Amino acid sequence: MAKSTATPLFWRGLLAAVMGVVSLAWPGITLAVFVVAFSVYALLTAGIDLIRAFSSDRAGPVLGYLVLAALSFATAFGALTWPGATALVLTLWVAAWALVTGIMEVALSFRHGESAGERAMWLLGGLVSIFLGFALAARPDSGAVTLTSVFGVFSILHGAFVLALSARTRRAVQTRGRLVGSH
Repeated sequence: MAKSTATPLFWRGLLAAVMGVVSLAWPGITLAVFVVAFSVYALLTAGIDLIRAFSSDRAGPVLGYLVLAALSFATAFGALTWPGATALVLTLWVAAWALVTGIMEVALSFRHGESAGERAMWLLGGLVSIFLGFALAARPDSGAVTLTSVFGVFSILHGAFVLALSARTRRAVQTRGRLVGSH
């Protein structure tokens, strides 16, 4: 089992690290890929809603799924037609998410029963999220490029972690094989 796990972990880690390097080297291309990926997702959603519409035997769900499919298709078309606007909207959406999450985390820092360290972590995390939300909302154009850079750094770190895990898994399998073979 572990032997079969090491190889996929290696390739997964390598892919993540390469994606991170590409994201840092070409943030504009990465942003365009995000928009295209979002468009593909919207098209897939439209297709699934069409299938669901025509597999229903009642008129109500059919109409509802057809409307959802039309909205998803329009979203995909709009994203591909106006990729710059889509990138800005996605950045503003992340900004709103960061603000709301940050406010909730700050509120959680005032809960009773938490240790001082836990409260400090909630407060610090919340303040960082709020700062990120305001920064992205203030400059969504540069915020979109910044998000691709953050994605790149995260991907490189995640890839390095997974590569290390792959190597550790491979060594554990080899050690187990030597131990089993010696008995």
